[in-house]
Amino acid sequence: MNATGIAGRVSSSTPATKPSFDLVVVDDDPAAIHLVQASLAHLSDRISVTGATTAEAAVRTVAARRPGLILLDLVMPGVQDFSLLETLKSESPGSDIILVTGHYSTDSAVEAIQKGACGYLTKPLPVERLLRTVLDWLEQAEVRAKAAELECRLAETFRFEGIIGRSPQILDLFAKIERIAPHFVNVLITGETGTGKELIARVLHRLSPVSEGPFVVCNSAAIAETLFESELFGHTRGSFTGAVADHKGLIEHAAGGTLFLDEIGEVPIAVQAKLLRLLQSREIQRIGDPRSRRIDVRIIAATNRDLAQMVTERTFREDLFYRLSTVQLRSPRLCDRREDVWLLAQYFLRHFGQVYGKPNLHLSRRTQNMIGRYRWPGNVRELENSINYCAMMAERDVVEPEDFPESVREGSDAPVRTAYWGEELLPLDEIEKRYVLHVLEQVKGNRMRAAEVLGIGRATLYRILNRMP
Repeated sequence: MNATGIAGRVSSSTPATKPSFDLVVVDDDPAAIHLVQASLAHLSDRISVTGATTAEAAVRTVAARRPGLILLDLVMPGVQDFSLLETLKSESPGSDIILVTGHYSTDSAVEAIQKGACGYLTKPLPVERLLRTVLDWLEQAEVRAKAAELECRLAETFRFEGIIGRSPQILDLFAKIERIAPHFVNVLITGETGTGKELIARVLHRLSPVSEGPFVVCNSAAIAETLFESELFGHTRGSFTGAVADHKGLIEHAAGGTLFLDEIGEVPIAVQAKLLRLLQSREIQRIGDPRSRRIDVRIIAATNRDLAQMVTERTFREDLFYRLSTVQLRSPRLCDRREDVWLLAQYFLRHFGQVYGKPNLHLSRRTQNMIGRYRWPGNVRELENSINYCAMMAERDVVEPEDFPESVREGSDAPVRTAYWGEELLPLDEIEKRYVLHVLEQVKGNRMRAAEVLGIGRATLYRILNRMP
């Protein structure tokens, strides 16, 4: 045998369709590899077999193929103890590794499991046991693959015009958007930074009568106070020093469509009076122009501040506040809709996996637990940025907690209190009852929507309710 060993496909036939799973057999005896290939030939449409006869070839093959399953001979030339097992597990954390050895002992089996192996086979390898082991693994792997596919479908199922969620708060928001969007009314969107207020505004525009018109964003926090009036309303040539030409403001650019005033609480009090006139009469005046211009534009404003408190403090006009807040939408915090964290994480991981050419990225169980514990103070934007970072930096298909920013890892150690029962220890039936009642309350008693949120049929929901005293 040459020094580099073999690392090639040992199947003698090529299946018509690409198998769903890869198996790498690591054994210094080529005959053992061919035995596995021959025994699994009838499964060639479900699993392909690749062999490696040296440790170096095994590492190269596993790194290139990222197989679902590895059959690893424990005794390989030049390899000490479990070092190759640890190397392969590090190279491909998502691979399941079954050790094969002619020297079985309980102690070595336990140590192998501790170091990442999921099973143990003894030599000589009976064909029947090999078949049963691989078939059992295949069935479990296919179930996991179907579950992952269903999770992706679930994310799409609970997607409304780009907004993803199945929590009562989000479903209620969906319903309100559908009712409000077709009407040419002003809307005020409130909520913390990062909750998706601009996304909500874009959905309102897309579903509105002016959807074919422009959607213009005014980031109020980014405009200097001295330039605010000019940026919004425009100016004429010579109206002030530096005004060398007529300038059309954002409001005119949005004519026939929607103007999104982000962070409306940052608008200077002097400019608020002119905004009020726009809302009252649909007219504006450019700086330096005595003429009024008729403008048909829908105003959607957003803020993360308490405008009612600002009215009390006289930093926001009361009349403007009431004009803007005829229709209000609240964008909920991510920590208040924990049911949506996993859906959003799956969506972002799939999206950024495609962006960075890593379509097989998935979250480990430890990572799933971590993102479920973390409170996400930066809301959906923080979750999106964290998943973007992981997808960009990931060197393997399995995303581990260590791949996340330090702030998320450390923050996930804080305990999360569940709103339905606090820290009280309760029977499972009582927890179920409280959660069902909580969902019903959130969806205003709509049992069809409650069943949808809970992921159960209406008949099941009725049975749960009938059991309640």
